[in-house]
Amino acid sequence: MAENNPEVMNSLASKLGLSDELSFYDVWSFDGPELLAHIPRPALALLVIIPMTPTWKAEREAEDAGKEDYQGRGPEEPVIWFKQTIGNACGSIGFLHCAINGPAAEYIRPGSDLDEIRRRAIPLGMKERADLLYNSVPFEKAHESCVHLGDTAAPDEDRHGQHFVAFVKANGRLWELEGSRKGPIDRGALADDEDVLSPKALDMGFRRVIRLEQQAGGTNWRFSCIALSRKA
Repeated sequence: MAENNPEVMNSLASKLGLSDELSFYDVWSFDGPELLAHIPRPALALLVIIPMTPTWKAEREAEDAGKEDYQGRGPEEPVIWFKQTIGNACGSIGFLHCAINGPAAEYIRPGSDLDEIRRRAIPLGMKERADLLYNSVPFEKAHESCVHLGDTAAPDEDRHGQHFVAFVKANGRLWELEGSRKGPIDRGALADDEDVLSPKALDMGFRRVIRLEQQAGGTNWRFSCIALSRKA
């Protein structure tokens, strides 16, 4: 899935079992509070599409160099992260990272497919979690049913070079979650009154990538962003 709009993600949320008390909202700009006024706060997660530019690719490789396979598991793990092994599903996995981590997890409907995926994933290691998702019929059906929603058909992410990245606040930290990395990335501490759309969170997360591209003189600005919040 390569369509990053609220209609697609809200449909996926409904099919998998996230409460309709939450909704995804378009983020049009970060340049003024009035441009974010339509998004109820606090925002619980951001899901962004970032183009794989040479600058970001080099930065990612440098960050991941030398890292061992991710070992996190169990109820004390600060976030639940999935390694992506399903082709053309980085949008659906990005949604999953937004929905099962941080305060959003409190809005998962008990007994839903999302509830079962989260519950079964907690004690598993990286490979077993990837297998769980790969073999999940409900996840596959929900993903397939949403592929053709929105404005465009889903392209091959590798060929088009666009990646879905989730930013979630959990346990007072900003986490960057993407299935093609070596594991979840702790981007730093956030205060109680700072959500994922706060200036500090944006500077540590999404805007950090934009700055890298600007400083390198890049011209690829095919970014898009949606936010998950409780409905007003």
